[in-house]
Amino acid sequence: MGEHTVRSFDLELEQIDKLIRDMGDRAADMVRNSTAALVASDNALAQRVVSEDVVLDAKQRELDERAITLIAKRQPMAQDLRAVVGAIRMANDLERIGDMAKNIAKRVNAVGQTPTPRKLSHSMEAMSGMVLAQVNGVIDHYVGRNPQALVDLRAEDEQIDIQYTSIFRELLTYMMEDPRNITPCTHLLFCAKNLERIGDHVTNIAENAYYVMTGDQLPVHRPKIDETGAVSVPAA
Repeated sequence: MGEHTVRSFDLELEQIDKLIRDMGDRAADMVRNSTAALVASDNALAQRVVSEDVVLDAKQRELDERAITLIAKRQPMAQDLRAVVGAIRMANDLERIGDMAKNIAKRVNAVGQTPTPRKLSHSMEAMSGMVLAQVNGVIDHYVGRNPQALVDLRAEDEQIDIQYTSIFRELLTYMMEDPRNITPCTHLLFCAKNLERIGDHVTNIAENAYYVMTGDQLPVHRPKIDETGAVSVPAA
């Protein structure tokens, strides 16, 4: 973005940009800590994630207020308008990422009633690592104004979908092996789905950030692989 004649206009845009970065950092921390709490059955850490969601929501409200005020006062056009509207959209997706992380944290206590198989813990940690890399990456590429990296990152969501399908299969196996696993595995299934949904919100952010930078829309259809509907349950 080029500098404007009125310096205060640039400062207002920078403040909105900083709020996006702050929200991205906080959302990433929530994703990291919610999965760590899940694997370690750490209820105190899970509660911290739940409380952090309130802060993230407050930052989204602040960004919305600043953006609306800027539009009313400055009547931005072209790239400036794209930047402000794009920030509002990205903030909404970051807030939803926080909600997904909170949902995982709220299931920590229920899952912790029974030990999580080590193999499954590794699978959940691997999926969380992939999702976390996406959350951090999309903010880094937005701040660095790197549209091509956003295109590549968007395509990488396919790997998260594949990992989710793998975890879905594992959970079905554990539930069929022992009915006592059904309740904790159901909670874990919801946790894995929340991680998969975080990946979807990251792709939304990537699309909006790309539009802010280039003025072009990425193709509507993006790679999306969820094969859980095709997973069959073996006969007992």
